[in-house]
Parts: sequence; C-alpha cells; structure tokens
Amino acid sequence: MRAPECVVYPSLFKLGTFVYGWARGNYPWTNVYGVGRTLLAAGTALTLTANRSEIFFRPAAGIPDYPCCQGITKLSIFCLGSGHLEIVRWVAVICLLIVATGWRPRYTAIPHWWISFSLQTTAITLDGGDQLTAVLTFLLLPIALTDKRRWHWQTAPRCQPSIGAIEALRRTTALAACVAIRIQVAMMYFHAAVGKLSVQEWVDGTVLYYWFSDPIFGLPDWLRAMTPLLTSSLVAFATWSVLLLEILLFMALIMPKRLWRYCLIAGIVFHFAIGVTMGLISFGIASCAALVFYLRPSEQPFGFWFEKNLIRRKQRQTAHLAGKTVGDVY
Repeated sequence: MRAPECVVYPSLFKLGTFVYGWARGNYPWTNVYGVGRTLLAAGTALTLTANRSEIFFRPAAGIPDYPCCQGITKLSIFCLGSGHLEIVRWVAVICLLIVATGWRPRYTAIPHWWISFSLQTTAITLDGGDQLTAVLTFLLLPIALTDKRRWHWQTAPRCQPSIGAIEALRRTTALAACVAIRIQVAMMYFHAAVGKLSVQEWVDGTVLYYWFSDPIFGLPDWLRAMTPLLTSSLVAFATWSVLLLEILLFMALIMPKRLWRYCLIAGIVFHFAIGVTMGLISFGIASCAALVFYLRPSEQPFGFWFEKNLIRRKQRQTAHLAGKTVGDVY
C-alpha cells in the first residue's frame, strides 16, 4: 500500500508566507505602545489617588452590599481585600506607578489589567475612561506578555533579514493584538458618532448649550465668560464639529499612514478640550492613550531625551569593553 501523499494547499502556503513577511517587517514592541501603557496606568493611578475608597465603594440602588462581589467580580482585588479598601487602594496606586515607569512589561501586564478590571466591575462611581482602560489593558496582554524588554521605552532593534519560527509567532501574536486594538478604537468613535444622531439636541446643534450650562457638568467658573457664545450660532457649529471629528477618527482606520498624525493631533486636542471644559481628566487621558495605539505607527517611535541618554550610556559601556575610546564611538 502506498503512503498517502502530502497535499500542499497553495492558499495556506501564501497565507503563511504573508504572515511571516508581516512579522519580519514589523516590530510591535516600541515606545509607542509604551506611551499608551503609561498613560493608561497614570490615568487610573490619578483616579485612585484623588478619591477615597468611600467614593468608589458605597451602597447604591439594588446594591446594598459593597463592593459588589457577584460572579466573576469576586476576582476583583477590591473584593479580595474588601475589609481594608484604603490599603488596597494604595497598593493598586503603587502597582500602577510601577507600570507607568515602563519596567518589565511582561511581569506588570496582568496586574495592570487586574486593577483596571477590578475598578471597572466593582466601583460605583465610574466614567467612560475607566471602562476604556479595562478593555485596552485586556487587549494589550498579548503584546505585553510577549515583550522581552526590561523597559517599554527601549527602541526597536535593527531590521533583521530573517527570524525564526518562535520569533515569528511571538511577533504575529503581538501584531494581531495591535490590529484588534485599532479596530476597537475605530469602532468606539463610530459608535460615538452614530449614537449621537438619535438624539435630537445633537442633530439640531444645541446639545453643547445644555451641557455647558448645566450647574453640575457644565463649564467651570473660570470659563463662564464663554456663556454668551452658547447663545450664538457658533454653538451649532461646535456641536456638529464634534460629530464630524468622530467620523473622521473612525475613517482613519482606512486612511494612509501619512494622515494619521493629523488625526492624532486633532483627537488629542479634542479630548484635552473635553477634560478642561467638563472636568473629565481620567477619561481624556485614557482616550489619548487609545489614540496613540490607534494612530501612531509602531515603526515611528517617540524621541525622548532620557532614551537617547540611555543609548549613549550603553554605547560608552560597549566602547569601554571593546577597548575603544568614547571618541571612537562618535
């Protein structure tokens, strides 16, 4: 009896070749995703630092016991330490500050997600930034857990002509997570724009008048001088410009990379304005982190002065070990 012949499917071969080339030509572990991780951790740390545990964990309608520990929420760090919520809060802040420094992403990724998940599932007082952070830290796990670097600020290595199967699998896993994050953020802006169209005040251009005039959520006292503008036709222009910007940010998903930076700047300015006028600081920080993941290509890392100093120091050490002078390196 003849042995069965090995059948090679051309489509699978082409797919494997494409994935290998994609992994070889892209290095996802740059300081781009590091900046996003730092912003997410800093935003949650700021929220926990500025608010005592009584603000987050208290009785609510239908929830007499707090923190709410039912089902999967029993895994929350605040449920495990429910008798000492203030201590747990400060432990979480310390962990988040360590994450924000960028030290050992592989080891700090799960604690970062755990704290974000715990706050989002058990706290009563939340905003969209806490929910966004919980989603993004979960989607970041494949990237961070495959990151071998000591600091997430380190630059990418030089282009390698070939990589092994393990390295290709590691990169493919991280790159797939990067794509998932971009799609998630794009759909967030799509839903934000389309969802507003069902509200009459957004359609007729008056919603900002009502929001900014609200005594609780409205403009702070030092911006009350803008009140006359709310009764002019400019308020409709400002309202509709929000919808247009959110649609633009969604469309960035299919835009050429050369246009991403302009969308990134526009989005950061937009969320900065929301933070200033409405006091949603942590939401603005989380949204800026999402925009960095979404609109900053990993092959275009940020240039930081401390990173350049680290590189120069490493070059000096290498030159010393090789018996060369510092002048020979430069």
